[in-house]
Amino acid sequence: MNETMSLERTDNANGGPTVLKLNGPLTITTLFSFQEAVRKDPPSVLILDLAEVPYMDSAGLGSVVNAFISYQKNNRRLALVGVNERLMNLIKLTKVDMFLPIYANLNDAESKLGRAVGR
Repeated sequence: MNETMSLERTDNANGGPTVLKLNGPLTITTLFSFQEAVRKDPPSVLILDLAEVPYMDSAGLGSVVNAFISYQKNNRRLALVGVNERLMNLIKLTKVDMFLPIYANLNDAESKLGRAVGR
């Protein structure tokens, strides 16, 4: 299977959350570019926009969880937006929704996370 994923990072000029928009499946074959993008110059708040992610396998979900844990350990915040029904089913099945912040949309996440870091 020839899977590809593109990533688009938008840093907020006003010091607000950084958004990393994923486009394509997050799987064992595409997660390395995701991991690199998450680790490169980590912001204090990162929002993962998954609106264009049609599906994710267990390795992809594991990489999201690892990124979340890494951010937590370094007093940074990471949250998800744009989670479709298929992704949400995987997240709920694995009980990751118990600790991973998921917001309905980008505006909601930016307003809540922006306030949470004192901006």
